[in-house]
Amino acid sequence: MRPDQLQPLFAPAQSLTGIGPRLVALLRKALDLPAGVSEARIIDLLWHTPTGVIDRRAEPTISHAVPGTIATLKVRILKHRPSPRGNNKAPYKVTCEDDSGRIDLVFFRAERKFIERQLPVGEERYISGRIELYGETLQMTHPDYIVAADARDDLPMLEPVYPLTAGLSGKILQKATRQALERLPDLPEWQNPSWLDQQKWPSAAEAIARIHRPQDATDISNGAPAWQRLAYDELFAGQVALALVRQSLKSQHGRAVKGDGAIRQRISDALPFQLTGSQTTAITEIAADMASPSRMLRLLQGDVGSGKTVVALMAMAIAVEAGSQAALMAPTEVLARQHLETIAPLAEKAGLRLGLLTGREKGAARKHVLAALAAGEIDILIGTHALFQPDVQFRDLSVAVIDEQHRFGVHQRLALQAKGGDGGANVLVMTATPIPRTLVMTHYGDLDVSRLNEKPAGRKPVVTTKASVERLEDVVDGLRRALASGAQVYWVCPLIEGTGTSELAAAEERHAHLSQIFGEGVVGLLHGAMNGTTKDQTMAAFSAGDLRILVSTTVIEVGVNVPNASIMVIEHAERFGLAQLHQLRGRVGRGSRQSYCVLLFKPPLGETAEARLDMMRETEDGFLIAEKDLELRGGGEVLGARQSGLPAFRIANVPNQSELLAAAHDDARMFLAEDPKLTSERGKAVRLLLYLFECDEAVRLFRAA
Repeated sequence: MRPDQLQPLFAPAQSLTGIGPRLVALLRKALDLPAGVSEARIIDLLWHTPTGVIDRRAEPTISHAVPGTIATLKVRILKHRPSPRGNNKAPYKVTCEDDSGRIDLVFFRAERKFIERQLPVGEERYISGRIELYGETLQMTHPDYIVAADARDDLPMLEPVYPLTAGLSGKILQKATRQALERLPDLPEWQNPSWLDQQKWPSAAEAIARIHRPQDATDISNGAPAWQRLAYDELFAGQVALALVRQSLKSQHGRAVKGDGAIRQRISDALPFQLTGSQTTAITEIAADMASPSRMLRLLQGDVGSGKTVVALMAMAIAVEAGSQAALMAPTEVLARQHLETIAPLAEKAGLRLGLLTGREKGAARKHVLAALAAGEIDILIGTHALFQPDVQFRDLSVAVIDEQHRFGVHQRLALQAKGGDGGANVLVMTATPIPRTLVMTHYGDLDVSRLNEKPAGRKPVVTTKASVERLEDVVDGLRRALASGAQVYWVCPLIEGTGTSELAAAEERHAHLSQIFGEGVVGLLHGAMNGTTKDQTMAAFSAGDLRILVSTTVIEVGVNVPNASIMVIEHAERFGLAQLHQLRGRVGRGSRQSYCVLLFKPPLGETAEARLDMMRETEDGFLIAEKDLELRGGGEVLGARQSGLPAFRIANVPNQSELLAAAHDDARMFLAEDPKLTSERGKAVRLLLYLFECDEAVRLFRAA
């Protein structure tokens, strides 16, 4: 239950004065509401931060007012000059004065009675808006504010500017936000006092107030102390939540899974290469985790072609050696079948029994797999989301491997883990997208991490070049020579079919174009809108060498393995993110032949796009590329937070984010080491912080494991 102290902040925005059903609908559009929240609340107004400020502090006399600037003037109302009858287009003017001069206030399509009430002749008013010069006359068109002398404090001298939506005015949002600030309760201090002193940060309540009622123009900058304080609060809350989850999982009763090494030895003997040092280290770490009485929860990150699948197979072999079963879950059917093909030859030599379960297995075929699984006749089940459906029952699941973890939500991970029965399954999550340390701490803080940073011996670097689409014919000529020498080619396009409004090359159009040049039976087509059987047949034909060129969308981004393919052409490379370009390039360079990647772009290139393509030419190090991607795109985008259910920051996208995160990470660990149950005075305050940033949901979800 949320603490009573915070209940006012989670009340609906409609409880504020002046917010009716129409404005509720507009707030829903304008505010960045968290997943699962359908109506704006008070807290959502407070986390809706300004993007700029209007400075109204200049208070000159009329004669010193500078045209083109925003000014606040104290004036007497001299006379009204309404629009002539029947001429709505003519302005309504009100002449005002002070001791130094005169100014006209100008209104178009004005309601006479309203203006007369606002500006009664003979009275003083404060007006604020942009000063203009019309001929020789100073004027202010539709003043932003008109307030009586005794209501001077209602005029915001530093007015925050918020992101809006059509129909929602800044004034209305500001009025609502000011009411929201009045609901802010007294908050205890959850941060370390010496750390706050060192950073010269205000209290949390003061920080929230400073952002929405700035006292200085710099308060609106996200590098200002108030923003940095709240960003740190959000990062610290996230780190404490992840550490609590980790603590809770580590303390949960797991099962020790130990093997005799016999199956692993047979796999090792069947490998056509020596395991790299980092593969051996990762396997040792995984074996130690599985042998301990606590549940394993480990992230295996490796660069393209670093051999994660073999490491995963060794982890699953430990389970089978111990007399239990393993599961490998992939995000797409193509990838699941690719895993099956990669693992099958090794599994056969090691005596492992494999099964496959995707959305395509139906009827009798599905029943047969489920019966064999429940009877323990399948050692390793490979599949997609189909694996965590309720009727999928293992005889004894002891390890679950989840590939491309960021494409699955946390609850899906838990659903598969729970199939391990008493004690739950050990979990190994893998990602082929190298993740910068910052993001590992943010999104995977509940996991131990193993990193594969070497490539198997004998792999040659991929030669990467960039070329303008104007040189398309030269590229095609180069392909002719390559095909004559026995090479195979991937050609990747960003869209499936052409649209009248898009200049992007389309896979279907490019397929037709290349088929005309090289012949129908030489060029294949693969994209996500094709049915599963057609996809499989196309991939099989390309793998067998029957198709020499495969025109594709990004469905081949991850996992597809055709060692003879040595050329990758990426059309409109400027439209892809760095990590995606790196993944696509990783489809070549898997055999003994020298491989090439051609980045086709449409000039002129923007600065960011050029930086991306240059980075691709300079390095093949996925971890370096991931860091650059983070720098160019930001954390949420790099991991696809919107698609994957990862937390999107509401405040913490600020300068120094990585330094703040590193500090929050260390602080959370030290704090929980001293107070694991959050029972100290600071611990009670931190509980409140978790509720404030709605990390309580994450903790509840994880603890349901």
